[in-house]
Amino acid sequence: MSTIGTRPVAALLGLGAAAYTAWVLEVVLSTGLDPVQTYVSELAAQDQPMGGLFRATDFTAGLLVLAGALLALLRTVRHPESRRPWALAGWAGLTLFGAATAADAWLPLSCAPTVDPECAARETAGLVPATHQAHAVSSSLAMTGALAGIICLTVAARRYRWWSPVARTGPVLVVLELLATVWTLGAVAAFTAGRGTWSLGAGQRLQVLLVAVWLATLAWAVAKERRT
Repeated sequence: MSTIGTRPVAALLGLGAAAYTAWVLEVVLSTGLDPVQTYVSELAAQDQPMGGLFRATDFTAGLLVLAGALLALLRTVRHPESRRPWALAGWAGLTLFGAATAADAWLPLSCAPTVDPECAARETAGLVPATHQAHAVSSSLAMTGALAGIICLTVAARRYRWWSPVARTGPVLVVLELLATVWTLGAVAAFTAGRGTWSLGAGQRLQVLLVAVWLATLAWAVAKERRT
């Protein structure tokens, strides 16, 4: 199969994976937020000094992955051999992930509830802007799309004998991603119930890091094997 169509898909996914890890800049930037306890999205909150930077990188990551996934879906129209159920479901999942991640940047939190008790109290009382609820929805959709993409395309890689790097490492990344997701959801529930953060930030950062690693692996596999 020609690389004319697959190279852009690989490039877009690879760049999207890189942009999706922009939060690691908190290691060298003075954000004032504890990465072990705080939401990743709090880096992009409107009251944070680096909020604009992290909103821009989130938006860029979402657009890049969205474009790559859409291009992969469009290629299946012209290449019937790539039109397999698990692959279609996986690319659709990544499309949802990209669109919802881009939407997140336009629906930022107004403040950081895990470090600002007043913000947390306003959020509990429903006195924060509607973007808080909208952000929760878009973030949930983004992670749902990411999980669908990771699981379905990993199954596709193994079932259809595609993308050998994904077929080899994908199952391990799927298990780790599911464990990180359970950790994150449990920590969110604990924080919402007023029982502390349960290292919410660490769990969520592991969750998004694994998504980025899997995207990078997929990008490399697509570039290497010329198949979408």
